[in-house]
Amino acid sequence: MLNHLRQHGDTSVEELAKILLVTAQTIRRDIRELEDARLLARYHGGVGIPSTVQNIDYDQRQVMNSDAKQRIGQLAAAHVEHGRSLIINIGTTTEEVSKALLHHKAIRVVTNNLNVASILSNNEEAEVIVAGGLVRKRDRGIVGEATIDFMRQFKVDVGIIGVSGIEADGTLLDYDYREVRVTQAIFEQSREVWLVADQSKFGRHALVRLGNIAQIDKFFTDAPVPPQALAAFEKSGVEVLVADAARTGDVD
Repeated sequence: MLNHLRQHGDTSVEELAKILLVTAQTIRRDIRELEDARLLARYHGGVGIPSTVQNIDYDQRQVMNSDAKQRIGQLAAAHVEHGRSLIINIGTTTEEVSKALLHHKAIRVVTNNLNVASILSNNEEAEVIVAGGLVRKRDRGIVGEATIDFMRQFKVDVGIIGVSGIEADGTLLDYDYREVRVTQAIFEQSREVWLVADQSKFGRHALVRLGNIAQIDKFFTDAPVPPQALAAFEKSGVEVLVADAARTGDVD
């Protein structure tokens, strides 16, 4: 249902039932569940993708696609060599990367995410450096001019970032312009940039343009790139790595 709405826009209940070969009653039940999760919104005569202005609540994002995010996190961490320097930004998927880094040795991590800092503080082999700035209460992310200035002090091996949306043309999107400015600074201060995002981010609209997939070196996800975005990914030359259902091991 969500994929259809992302591709075709607002659609009536009757049309969705016809396309998905289920009853209107089933569609209405699913709409209620998706509306409660703030993944879609009811409009006069139908339903559609909700506002581009405000992100889904952090608590809800933590449980959404949690298995996919864990697999993505494990796969990305498996590509991090011991002794590397990293910047990890705000996001529930980047937090899963951090959990998968708990046994990495001699890594140095700069972050504007207090959740990431808390997770990696349990790794005695990791040095964790926390950015200064304004702490957002809703997700413990750190943003603002002080955060940007702080990030510009470093030049790391890999910047690991998450995003809120990926357009078909490869545009990367987020909701908070302050967070976007920090992430753009991370781009500048990283020798490589890795994007971690599950398939739900494709076609999901957000207000602020972060950048383009062409600025990414590696993209870690949970399924092949959708056909509508494939041309942009192929043109960019970004390396796409798909996490399958098998458990991804640690780096040797």
